Amino acid sequence: MTLALLAAALVLLPAARPPLGRLRPPPPAPPPCRAPPRTDEPLVLAGGWDLLAACLSAGLPVATAVRAVVPALPPDAGAVLRRVGDLLALGSDQVTAWAPALEHPATAPLARGARRTARSGTALAGFAADLAVRVRAEADDRAEAVAQRAGVLVAAPLAACFLPAFLCLGVVPVVLGLAERFTTTW
Repeated sequence: MTLALLAAALVLLPAARPPLGRLRPPPPAPPPCRAPPRTDEPLVLAGGWDLLAACLSAGLPVATAVRAVVPALPPDAGAVLRRVGDLLALGSDQVTAWAPALEHPATAPLARGARRTARSGTALAGFAADLAVRVRAEADDRAEAVAQRAGVLVAAPLAACFLPAFLCLGVVPVVLGLAERFTTTW
């Protein structure tokens, strides 16, 4: 009996693929979609400044170090620093080479520091490390402000729900009870 039911199930249930389709290999799976890297993250920029500080502390020339960190930076900041690295590699003076970076808001603090520390790459390494710490601290402050604002915004609906309930269930019965007592005694 079970064997007959199993045979009937195999005959009656449709196959997922036709029998000849089972002999062909399955089509290749599409490649997994990767989300493009977020470029608005300040932590990406801070990581780039840490990498620049490490390259300069290791003894790389400023032009080489600047060009080495370009892939680790957001595309717009990376393009500006690629130009700076190229100008430095061509032998341009520091003021002229860092001028394009002054026009970009993400790279302007580094450019100002690089102009001040133009004589030594080690001084620029310290400045880049300090800049990374400052960028992370600013990102931390912004995240904390957003979290505090969220706490305030969450409290508003709670107040809108609990205050009427408190009035209806707590205050109104007491006022009605007092009103009943005063009306019966007069």
